[in-house]
Amino acid sequence: MKQINSFHSMVLRLALPVALQTMLQSSFSLIDQLMIGQLGSVEVAAIGLAGKFSSMFSVLLGAVAAVAGIMLAQAMGAGDRQSRNRGFCLNLSLALGLAAVFTAVCLLFPGSIMSLYSRDAATVQTAAAYLRLVSLSFLPMALSSLLASLLRCMDRAGLPLYAGLAAAVGNTGLNYLLIFGKLGLPALGVEGAAVATALSQLLNMVILLVALGKCGAGLGLRWEWGRPGRAYLAILLPLLVTELLWSLGENVYGMIYGRLGTEPCAAMTLLNPIQSLVMGALSGLAQAAGILVGRQLGAGRRQEAYEQAKALLRYGLLGSAALSVLLLLLGRPYIGLYQVEPAVKSLAWQLTLVYAAVSPIKAQNMILGSGVLRSGGKTRYVMWIDIIGTWAFGVPLGLLAAFVWGLTIPWVYLLLSLEEGIRLAISLSVFRRKGWMQQISS
Repeated sequence: MKQINSFHSMVLRLALPVALQTMLQSSFSLIDQLMIGQLGSVEVAAIGLAGKFSSMFSVLLGAVAAVAGIMLAQAMGAGDRQSRNRGFCLNLSLALGLAAVFTAVCLLFPGSIMSLYSRDAATVQTAAAYLRLVSLSFLPMALSSLLASLLRCMDRAGLPLYAGLAAAVGNTGLNYLLIFGKLGLPALGVEGAAVATALSQLLNMVILLVALGKCGAGLGLRWEWGRPGRAYLAILLPLLVTELLWSLGENVYGMIYGRLGTEPCAAMTLLNPIQSLVMGALSGLAQAAGILVGRQLGAGRRQEAYEQAKALLRYGLLGSAALSVLLLLLGRPYIGLYQVEPAVKSLAWQLTLVYAAVSPIKAQNMILGSGVLRSGGKTRYVMWIDIIGTWAFGVPLGLLAAFVWGLTIPWVYLLLSLEEGIRLAISLSVFRRKGWMQQISS
């Protein structure tokens, strides 16, 4: 009984701060869109399309942070402080390199990038202006993500939460001032939202650096840069391929929505913050799974790792079902906050109904793919599951539904979401076979 209570306490201590922090990060886009939503459908569609491209960086950064979490959790389970430090620094160098590349591309070619997503000149121009400025948030975001992973594995999950809270408050205030031009500042519209996001990410990074400086010395943290080994690359490369191909698939979806017209694209954009908040509320369970299951595997306790993983999946199913009910109750009032055309609101509500139905499946996939199956380091399993789901089912069904069968966007979204069921069936089969369970050597 004491072990069960200890496990539940650990889940709450890890999952709750991570979930709250992820929801705060998601609130960046929600606050942006709620305020931008007062300007019109073109602005809403533009910020959504720009977010599709910038999400490519976010998911690749998430892959690097996930590898860092795997290595740090197992190193801490084995009591190997040197491997912990080396794993952190290797992943930090890669994260900063990715950020530099994406920032340069967005600064140099924003118009060319956005023209791939829409044929509407006004939408492309507005989206390009937003993308150019929001790319300035990539470097501080990279450092913040790695610092947050390190602090969570040090059982300091509350520190990233406090930093995220401060950044969210700052983002809200800056959005209000810069979008609408308050306190004598110019009204910058979507560009103001981008500047607010960049400054808020910078604030988040500074707070985390200060937090690490206060607790790092006592934990004996030393910067240890080294060459990546074969074991590291065997974990990292499949995960990078996974996230890159998944992100490319999401961008294909974005292009499909954009080419269906400005109103369908705007309706889909209204749904994006809802998806981020719902998944963010459950992301703590995925992070907790990666850390808790990884620690058990690092210590050689395979059966304990398996039982904890099953418990976390049950928690995720119950939580996602409750959130779907809440979404059905609050979806219409949320959509009503936007100053967009009635047709856009109607489409957004239909999309919300579809999402409420599939979100429990999405949550199980997130906990399995982003937490449990990765914790043993065999990330190639996750890579093949995502490739099959996205590219063998999701993308072909989306293209057929939109451009061959001529269906409306709610039906397009429903059909391409069928990939989640395929992915879950394969993931559960892999999970039960236990081939993903391994102890990573230092």
